Amino acid sequence: MQSAIRTIYDEHRSMSAVLSALESLAGMACDHRVRPDFKVFRAMLYYIDAFPERAHHPKENEHLFARLLARDPSARPLIEELGAEHAQGARLIRDLEHELLALEQAWPEGARTFEASVKAYAQFHWNHMRKEEQQLLPLAEKAFTEADWKDMATAFSGNDDPIADLREKDFAQLFSRIVSLAPSPIGLGEPWKKGAAA
Repeated sequence: MQSAIRTIYDEHRSMSAVLSALESLAGMACDHRVRPDFKVFRAMLYYIDAFPERAHHPKENEHLFARLLARDPSARPLIEELGAEHAQGARLIRDLEHELLALEQAWPEGARTFEASVKAYAQFHWNHMRKEEQQLLPLAEKAFTEADWKDMATAFSGNDDPIADLREKDFAQLFSRIVSLAPSPIGLGEPWKKGAAA
């Protein structure tokens, strides 16, 4: 497997792990007897914004999508669809950030709405990643030359995902923070406090 494809798969697995944890915690926040620690939600949404939306997706757009379009013009509809999903994902994460702020002020009111939004966002992202892995990457494997793959490896090696690759200090610290804040069984943090609902 080409190193760039391995990197993309690893980054997708990292995003899936954070999305799964976020989905589980959003469900736990619906229990009005146990007040959530909102710091872990903020850290997770920051990760999603800082890594997938600002590092992973732009590199796919600029390098993978553009190169594939040059090599295989018939891939244009799929590339345009995936590019539009990247833009939609950026809007959706802004919406989630606003919903989290509202939830933190009004909890437990709005917890079910936030949970539904998290589930919808996670499903959107999982469908998007599946499309890239099952449709786009096979086209790239057929169309790219060795020189293309070398360029892809160089482009994607700089992402420094906090989970798939812990070389970059700030992202490594962010991942450690998420793990330390999330309560068991999601992470290593303290259980959320009982009886804190108004």
